[in-house]
Amino acid sequence: MKRFLTASAAAVVTAIGISSVPAFSAGVPMDFTGDERVDVFDLICARESGLEAEKLRLMADFLLGVGDGYRDEDVGDIPNDFTIDESCILEPKGTIHTGDGTYYGGGYVGGCAMLDPVSTDYWIVAMNLADYNDAQLAGAYLEVTGELGTINMLVTDLLPEGKKGDLDLYVDAFPLIAPKEKGRVPVSWKIIPLDTAENAPVCYKWKEGTTEFWCGVQVRNHRYPITKLEYLNENGEFVEIKRRPYNYFESMEMGKGPFTFRITDIYGQVIIDENIPLSTDDTEIIQGHVQFPK
Repeated sequence: MKRFLTASAAAVVTAIGISSVPAFSAGVPMDFTGDERVDVFDLICARESGLEAEKLRLMADFLLGVGDGYRDEDVGDIPNDFTIDESCILEPKGTIHTGDGTYYGGGYVGGCAMLDPVSTDYWIVAMNLADYNDAQLAGAYLEVTGELGTINMLVTDLLPEGKKGDLDLYVDAFPLIAPKEKGRVPVSWKIIPLDTAENAPVCYKWKEGTTEFWCGVQVRNHRYPITKLEYLNENGEFVEIKRRPYNYFESMEMGKGPFTFRITDIYGQVIIDENIPLSTDDTEIIQGHVQFPK
């Protein structure tokens, strides 16, 4: 969760007692990384710099929106045990990737991420195998830049022959970032928040053939890409559900529900979503109750 420092954080900064932290260009207290923002990576750097435990706790409370009453309205109620799973962090937010951009005519129907039906409100893109990483970046929302401009694109498909960093853009989108006659051009891209997640919770789609004895479930409308999905078993333990390269989490042990899910994104942010029913209708989109922080 990235936050610019607001007035509500003043008391936190005072309590933490880190006003002597070096000022960066925007003069943002608690900015240990120098990117003019306060986020989980500042917390990690603060811990590595030796900041004492109590001050780290206060800083974490601010970042997670607990303790000082400052929270994002669209996140919903954050449990007391809400944590940042640093082992799941793929990269810092805003990381820039580079590669070659090409174009093709697929992805809206039958893409490898199995996100059908894909809204034509989005430009779509296929991603190389290395970055797609067994569906970790399925449904990622990207800002893609070429010589002619920048557009936002949804990852719905695979580019098996591409090298790390490469993207295969939808044919009508390519001319917006480069002359079509070039066919292959340098591009840069970064992951950005999915716009439809701004005012709506995550949602779920159950795979065809789902029963209480075997199920496949897909998380959709997540603000950032998903790296882990767990369900709460009858012993009160969260159990990880195996993800398939075609972007469904599958299990033979979950039962008939309803379920409590714990979902972790590629930035280590965790949300817990309760009372999610099992559905045997593979066309139904089930609304959740929470969304990832900004």
